[in-house]
Amino acid sequence: MAENKISIIIPILNEAENITVLLEHLQSNSSINNISEVIIVDGGSTDGSVDIISSFKSNSKHKPLNRREESNIIQINSIKGRAKQMNAGAKIATGTILYFLHADSFPPKGFDELIINEVEKNNKAGCFRMQFNSNHWWLLLASWLTKFSWRASRGGDQSQFITKSLFNDIGGFDETYIIYEDNILINELYKRKEFTVIQHKIRTSARLYEKHGVWKLQYHFWTIYVKKWFGASAEELYNYYLKHISQRR
Repeated sequence: MAENKISIIIPILNEAENITVLLEHLQSNSSINNISEVIIVDGGSTDGSVDIISSFKSNSKHKPLNRREESNIIQINSIKGRAKQMNAGAKIATGTILYFLHADSFPPKGFDELIINEVEKNNKAGCFRMQFNSNHWWLLLASWLTKFSWRASRGGDQSQFITKSLFNDIGGFDETYIIYEDNILINELYKRKEFTVIQHKIRTSARLYEKHGVWKLQYHFWTIYVKKWFGASAEELYNYYLKHISQRR
């Protein structure tokens, strides 16, 4: 049986403020030899994100992830769109497990061991519980609800681990979806009864809620969810997103 290793795949677009902090976090919270590589897939950043990644890799004060002689951080370019970017990263991943992570989400200490342990228990896909970096009572409640296995409590901010074989069997992320791509994959996993929630918390940014307002943004997210439930197309969802939220993707 092949040794399980994780390929971390991070899609980015203008994440200069976050990417160094995230890479340092991954370095200090993962164990030696569990990470095949960290693949950062840039969708056309214009804020210097790519230069920052290059500097992180070459800066002598930054140890390579897992203290290898050469950095296992790989940066590639892709057409903009989270689904396209994540699929591009998955294509070059060498690990037996793919771990899709947003640039503003920080997994718990020992996340690599937690994921590998689940896979070795034959849980082929899943996520962590989530905790927003906000004390707003609704976001605290929303974070708490992610402990349950309900499909309605799922989202990409909780990160997503999946064995590479299962990911390939599903066909990867559906690139027709510019938004909601995480949920499309999650829905497929729920259909197959291949989803588990690891009861440790990933900390994620509430920056989009802070930008738009908690209630306004939550209303629009609920609307997108309901629209999809009633059969809205990928284009309809994206047009609604552009009109009401208009956040880069």
